[in-house]
Amino acid sequence: MKLLQTPLYKECQELGGKMVPFANWEMPVSFSGLIKEHNAVRQNVGMFDISHMGVVQLKGKNIKNALQNLVPSDVFRIGPGEACYTVLLKENGGIQDDLIIYDQGSLDSKEETILIVINAARKESDIEWLNLNLSKSDIKISEFMPEGALIAIQGPQSISTLENILKEPLSDLPRFGHRTIRSNPNLINSEDSIFIARTGYTGEEGFEFLSSADTARSIWKKLIQAAVTPCGLGARDTLRLEASMHLYGNDINLDTTPFEAGLGWLVHLEMPHDFIGRKALEKQAKEGTRKKLVGIKLQNRGIARKGYPVLYNEKNVGIVTSGTWSPTLKEPIALAYIPSEIAKVNTQLEIEIRGKKHAATVVKRPFYKKSF
Repeated sequence: MKLLQTPLYKECQELGGKMVPFANWEMPVSFSGLIKEHNAVRQNVGMFDISHMGVVQLKGKNIKNALQNLVPSDVFRIGPGEACYTVLLKENGGIQDDLIIYDQGSLDSKEETILIVINAARKESDIEWLNLNLSKSDIKISEFMPEGALIAIQGPQSISTLENILKEPLSDLPRFGHRTIRSNPNLINSEDSIFIARTGYTGEEGFEFLSSADTARSIWKKLIQAAVTPCGLGARDTLRLEASMHLYGNDINLDTTPFEAGLGWLVHLEMPHDFIGRKALEKQAKEGTRKKLVGIKLQNRGIARKGYPVLYNEKNVGIVTSGTWSPTLKEPIALAYIPSEIAKVNTQLEIEIRGKKHAATVVKRPFYKKSF
């Protein structure tokens, strides 16, 4: 099957991006090198082409009432201009996908509008799931700006850098806040707009914005001229892992629940509204879970990769879901599911790496936390 290319594919190629297959897309894994890109985001500012992500628009009336049936988080806690991170669930409490819901209120009509950003690999199944479960409503479900480009600008200098380029005040936008910019010198035509949100997947300050391909290309070039470091999937992975942010297909999937994955804070069982998977999660809340996702640090330079066995008292008790060498901490870190009874900080484990056992310790997550 031919791989898809984002609107910024040529721009990434021109900058020396090393392209690799990812979720049916041809994406840059690195430009100047993973360590340099990672440090640029932690210390200064970097940018990512994330146009492969899915963006779904829901339009209609009483959207939140219908959407509440699909997620365990109270969506009525956010209002226009606000967003929340949550998950879609199956009946068994397993995670269909993790996503961000953006409440846009009523924009140009009496209809409510909500945007949902979903994972590239789950786009088709998520849209099918939404259509299946919202079919009895009058809600219109469509891809939002499917020909557009989505860019993430992340790092401590992201606010000042983006304000200088967009000529828009952004420091007043709260975390998980968002707005649509309709009048801006960067827009290629008068009908264009920029949807911008103070969100990200790196554990740093930053923004993500969606616009037409032409506008995105223009802003991308201005970001390069402003010495913003282009970053690839490699740095994106090490950054999110240091911040203990989950990667779908690795750390969460249809066989893991929010309670098992350390995402219990997304589950609002105190709300009276029913939702898919509620009974399964109520049972887990009462009885506990058999496994839990934990953070692990290895005591030497061995790197624990996805699928490596986790040992406790010489017995295989779990598997690594994500692992890397942390450029910030300068030590190997990993996430793994292990039995709940030993999922405690300071528990001594071993990771089997190519037939050799490496000492490891359960540590508190996240590995790295930015003070905002």
